[in-house]
Amino acid sequence: MPRDTNPKWLLLIHQLPAKPAYVRVKIWRRLQVLGAVTVKNAVYALPASDDSREDFAWLAKEIEESGGEAIVCAAALIEGLDDDELKGLFDAARDEDYAKIAEEARAVAARLSGEASDGELAEAATQTARLRKQLDAVIAIDFFGSNGRLAAQGLVSGLEESFKKEGDVKASGATPPVGAVNQRTWVTREHVQVDRIASAWLIKRFIDREARFKFVPSSGYQPEPGELRFDMFEGEFTHQGDRCTFEVLLAHAGLADAALAAIGEIVHDIDLKDDKYGRAETAGVRSLISGIATPGTADEQRLARGAVLLDGLYDSFAIEQGA
Repeated sequence: MPRDTNPKWLLLIHQLPAKPAYVRVKIWRRLQVLGAVTVKNAVYALPASDDSREDFAWLAKEIEESGGEAIVCAAALIEGLDDDELKGLFDAARDEDYAKIAEEARAVAARLSGEASDGELAEAATQTARLRKQLDAVIAIDFFGSNGRLAAQGLVSGLEESFKKEGDVKASGATPPVGAVNQRTWVTREHVQVDRIASAWLIKRFIDREARFKFVPSSGYQPEPGELRFDMFEGEFTHQGDRCTFEVLLAHAGLADAALAAIGEIVHDIDLKDDKYGRAETAGVRSLISGIATPGTADEQRLARGAVLLDGLYDSFAIEQGA
């Protein structure tokens, strides 16, 4: 099948003088701020847009004024690297950024878990404000909605909540009561992975047996009346604090089931990558989910295959619990 030859990318091809060395550092930092990724040595890419064109044009001017050479061009990928692989480079870069923020947020949360002095609380509040600023900067260059965003966003939001006065109402609004989630259309990001697969299974089997699922792009989707979004950035059910979406749904539905709690621990460790629970089954489930969610597999197929896995896992845990 021939590839789409419409330009989807902007490339900055440049050459810098050997000296002074600080010019290379300055240009590299500028590229990081823009969210550009390396395609080849001295070739950087951004998704094609008016903003990207302007950003690269200004940077090319800066390179030339520093004694270097620069070309900005629109490109379609014909051979070698394809669009999905290039998107993967952007997602990997943002996942790394989000992982650093999440790690620091967990460290701040750990310090707050015990008795903290007024000075320590003030320092934690300052760190939280800085993490929010860093998070917002990364979100601005997260062009394709990488998977790491939800975990980082949930952790930073959780820290912010801890500093709010008691009785404050969460800005995003309350999630719907359990009785209002029957026979609904549940919307989530396409190309589902472990948390979305497990959450869909939980919804269909235990929360809304008549649930219908819709898969949409990572950002920019406007929900239709009656739809509920899960594991999405502005979703009604998504990461909260140090909990993945599966855990949030489990708590919201009031499902006090030891077998489901065990599955939640596995999903948490795979999705958040923090080894919080360290269950022996996690590595095996991670491998099986990787096979279920191979590139090119339709989301409906991923949910169907995941449901078989999770049904078996649930039955196994239920037997262990003597249910």
